[in-house]
Amino acid sequence: MRGPKLKMGAMVRGPTPSNILLVEDDPNDVELTRRALQRAKLQNRLWIVTDGEQALAFLRREGQHRGVPRPDLLLLDLRLPLLDGRDVLLRIREEPRWRRLSVIVLTASDAEQEQLATLAADGFLTKPVDFARLEEAIRGIAGLGWAIVKTAAAEA
Repeated sequence: MRGPKLKMGAMVRGPTPSNILLVEDDPNDVELTRRALQRAKLQNRLWIVTDGEQALAFLRREGQHRGVPRPDLLLLDLRLPLLDGRDVLLRIREEPRWRRLSVIVLTASDAEQEQLATLAADGFLTKPVDFARLEEAIRGIAGLGWAIVKTAAAEA
């Protein structure tokens, strides 16, 4: 007996790399995240900004961020200079054109109050970012099964 036919086209992307925006002010955490993604042999493009104001400018494509692609996924540190990650997340969720942007919050603490502050986020990870945990968080976001695009060598 056959079940209903499922349409996967809306959730599956071809080999086009996804754009990931990392908002992180600590150079060590940036490097650890970059290495985790490289070790996983991903072909996604990683964009990096170091504070909340730059994150919003990137999303608005203002100033030095003119012409950048719209990110498919945002990895957002909570403790940022100039504009806190919680404020960035709030502004993202208030802006209609960004509401569907998938956001995974990064923090150095497992503290309950930080987890509660991320209710508007799609996922939560403690740092340092480990690829296996990042992949698990992404798989938990409805419609983001396509966000991780491995190279052919990684799949073999």
